[in-house]
Amino acid sequence: MEVRYVPDPVRFDRMTTEEVRENFLITSLFKPDEIVMIYSDVDRAIVGSAAPCKKELGLSSADELRADFFCQRRELGVLNIGKSGKVTVDGKDFRMDYCDCLYVARGSKEIAFSSDNPSAPAKFYLLSYPAHKEYQTAQAKKQDAATVELGSEETSNKRVIYKYIHPDGIKSCQLVMGFTEMAPGCVWNTMPPHTHERRMEVYMYFGISQEGRVFHLMGKPDETRHIVTASGQAIISPSWSIHSGVGTEAYCFCWGMGGENQAFDDMDHLSINDLK
Repeated sequence: MEVRYVPDPVRFDRMTTEEVRENFLITSLFKPDEIVMIYSDVDRAIVGSAAPCKKELGLSSADELRADFFCQRRELGVLNIGKSGKVTVDGKDFRMDYCDCLYVARGSKEIAFSSDNPSAPAKFYLLSYPAHKEYQTAQAKKQDAATVELGSEETSNKRVIYKYIHPDGIKSCQLVMGFTEMAPGCVWNTMPPHTHERRMEVYMYFGISQEGRVFHLMGKPDETRHIVTASGQAIISPSWSIHSGVGTEAYCFCWGMGGENQAFDDMDHLSINDLK
């Protein structure tokens, strides 16, 4: 398990492009037949992936957790961005199609991932936070998600937000998770931007062609930077940073948050005039 210590905003202002990428961008996800895990000191989030092809992959603990099993003191969100597969939690199978979501509760001991077809594998994105209370393991299909339509074609930001793990959906201790799908021809997300000092967020971009890219904007509003991202890459976004982006084509991104509260609309809104 890789451990990341995120710089504070003072150091961030002085960082080069490569230093920003090394600290905030995750490029190692979705390696075939491997489970990848990155442990962030920001709210102790763990960002990871399971990409089973020829074999089933079991999720185990790590020395960094000092736990008997991964979810001994943690909850886990899973989003499949690949073909059909299966997640098995303590002997119970959950069939996972494209953009289906699964919440794995604290206390779950045996967690395994598999694909239905090795030549068309599933790709499971994983996001985990510490949990002090147990909830029920639960699944949501894409059609079950609460949806919110935002933006317009005129401003190139028409999009649909799919909410899975949230207070009015799948219940959790602190994890809030879903994904956003941009409409064809629309490329701007979360603009005007916002911050939320009470929780951090992780963005994972997907649904982008091999040649496509998303320019993820981050930093303090008056000292912004960008990170060029490809499909299947993730960004660690601390609470002091904006998180917005613009693509060379339409795309999707999984958003997940953990921190002080679970109020989706608890945002510190900014205007475009605030940006520099």
